[in-house]
Amino acid sequence: MNRRADFVIIGSGIAGLRAAVDLAARGDVVLLTKADPTESNTGYAQGGIAAAVGPDDHPDLHFADTMAAGDGLCAAAAVRVLVDEGPRYVRELTEWGVRFDRSPDGAIALAREAAHAVRRVLHAADATGREIGRALWNKARQAGRIEVLNHTRAVALIVEDGACAGVRYVRAGGGREHGGEVRARGLLLATGGAGQVFSDTTNPPIATGDGVCLAWQAGARVADLEFVQFHPTALNVPGSPRVLLSEALRGEGARLVNVAGERFTGRYEPAGDLASRDRVSRAIVREVARTGQPVFLSLQHLDATTVHARFPTASAACRAVGLDLARDRIPVGPAAHYVMGGVETDLWGRTTLPGLFAAGEVACTGVHGANRLASNSLLEGLVFGARAAAAMQERPYAGALAAQVRDWTDAPADVLGDPAGPGAPGEDEIRRLMWDAVGLVRDGRGLEQAVTTLSSAIATLDTPPPDGASEADWRRRSLVTVGWLIARAALRRAESRGGHFRADFPQRDDVHWSAHIVERSRHRSL
Repeated sequence: MNRRADFVIIGSGIAGLRAAVDLAARGDVVLLTKADPTESNTGYAQGGIAAAVGPDDHPDLHFADTMAAGDGLCAAAAVRVLVDEGPRYVRELTEWGVRFDRSPDGAIALAREAAHAVRRVLHAADATGREIGRALWNKARQAGRIEVLNHTRAVALIVEDGACAGVRYVRAGGGREHGGEVRARGLLLATGGAGQVFSDTTNPPIATGDGVCLAWQAGARVADLEFVQFHPTALNVPGSPRVLLSEALRGEGARLVNVAGERFTGRYEPAGDLASRDRVSRAIVREVARTGQPVFLSLQHLDATTVHARFPTASAACRAVGLDLARDRIPVGPAAHYVMGGVETDLWGRTTLPGLFAAGEVACTGVHGANRLASNSLLEGLVFGARAAAAMQERPYAGALAAQVRDWTDAPADVLGDPAGPGAPGEDEIRRLMWDAVGLVRDGRGLEQAVTTLSSAIATLDTPPPDGASEADWRRRSLVTVGWLIARAALRRAESRGGHFRADFPQRDDVHWSAHIVERSRHRSL
């Protein structure tokens, strides 16, 4: 079925919904989501949303913490937008009915998380993303003029005369004969992350990097894809999902301990358990290597009733595997959590392809640099979703990233790896390869092998995909493409910084690598 709208949004998380609310006041909106409308990465965000709203806080402090976490690669202008505009949009959420936790005197309760200098994280128990999503959906329904196509996969952007003119889609479980297209004057990618590229991830099954894949195939530039954040505390029980155990647990006093019950992170990091996520994750890897035993998160010294009341989601996840969050030591380990890079945009969500916009985790404004500060992700979606909506109506293009870049679009193939010959690795093989070779600790040899294997996989993708392509076919296409882009970027960056750690180049190198790696496809499709 073909249709026209004023605006198209792909994705139903915080960035897409915040944009939809504003755009519905100016035209007809079609929102595509490949699962149920309320299923998105936003709903899995336990910890909270950071904003300088407390009496002892200020946007300048939030700016300093964000810049420090970004390890020398944050785009300062993007961070300034985030921290200055964040409080206004967070207050707006409370006006729209978000039920943040409050202290006994009625004030909003603020938590502290790793690498934050003060308490500035608002939360709704440990289901903050779900609560924000609920309120935004209610607001979107009130706005009217928003048509939601659920269980619908965007499969290609329509590019005409050098601009994005719309999107082609298929219904779940069918090929092209079950799909159609939507044409519009502005299209927003708000598709979330790509954690499913890795075998061990806190992300839901829908997080397959579709937006990056779509934009890349259409010719938009991507940036900073080598920077992947691995959350240090995912539930680590064999045979069970790698459920996120929020940063807020450590913020409220949970301790990381080894098999002997000893706190160990201080052995590797001066800031101990509250060091930035990349450092805590590597501390865990080093301790496991030293002892040959797992590590644990312990809340045994805290009041059990308070623990279960404050963290019902984490408590339920532990209960499902026979553990008591408050009384047992909980086995944890790192898992892929967030991609700092994505589709390159300016400060208003405009990509390098006219008519195409991006906001939220799929986008790269440079706001996170090499490593995202805890609880800045929901804020990013909120602020830049609203800004993208404004730009889709009237704002001119302002230039992407506004920082030094190294453009690898025309890099010779022999630098990046060539296909090794026929081969079609399956999804599980791709995801395990990414975890083993492009995971928390990388080196040139493993990255070269990953690039070669993924280049072979890229060569097996049909162009265009055949009619009747299955959901598994589309999913594999995204995973192969995004995994390939991440591995290539990681191979290029011959240093360690933030979420990118090279064992063969373990030091940060500001002389050669204080720049963003950007690239675009020289072809319109794979």
